[in-house]
Amino acid sequence: MVEQQLRRRGIEDQRVLAAMATVPRERFVPEELRHRAYRDGALAIGAGQTISQPWIVAFMTAQLGLDGDERVLEVGTGSGYGAAVLSRCCREVVTIERHRSLAERARRVLAELGYDNVEVRHGDGALGAPDRAPFDGIAVTAAMSGAPPQALLDQLAPGGVLVGPVRHGEREVLARFHEDGRMEPLVPVRFVPLLRGEEE
Repeated sequence: MVEQQLRRRGIEDQRVLAAMATVPRERFVPEELRHRAYRDGALAIGAGQTISQPWIVAFMTAQLGLDGDERVLEVGTGSGYGAAVLSRCCREVVTIERHRSLAERARRVLAELGYDNVEVRHGDGALGAPDRAPFDGIAVTAAMSGAPPQALLDQLAPGGVLVGPVRHGEREVLARFHEDGRMEPLVPVRFVPLLRGEEE
């Protein structure tokens, strides 16, 4: 996976490549799909959600520019795989999932694997985690409509960036946002939409 899907497609961040090589992706997908865990594509994980393809996880993590001492917020825990990768690249991760069943499963798997610098929360990710702000980086794993929620931008530390997909009409692009709201488009993508509120 690292050589064929990541290096060959331009992922150069050694911290990210090392994380992708060591985090056991198969532990974060349903048992019946584990034989497909390292394929170049997204997989269903329940509750209408997916685990993103490996390249997307690596690319988003690399775009945060982490050096190992940061606090990072992830909006949309999903399977917990992205949080696990982030946890190998920064000091601590706070990750928020609106579906309780997914949050509980991710919390359990992360604990079993010993990723003790990840805090999994169940709630509305669009509100962020103001009690733990500011964040040096924010990763949003669902498509935002037009722009990131202001609550998330307000929780960025000076010099911090938010990376996530944004949708304008039918067009969706992964972008990097700065604390002043300035946007740098990166690559076209397709994600599930960012929904407000929480689900039991």
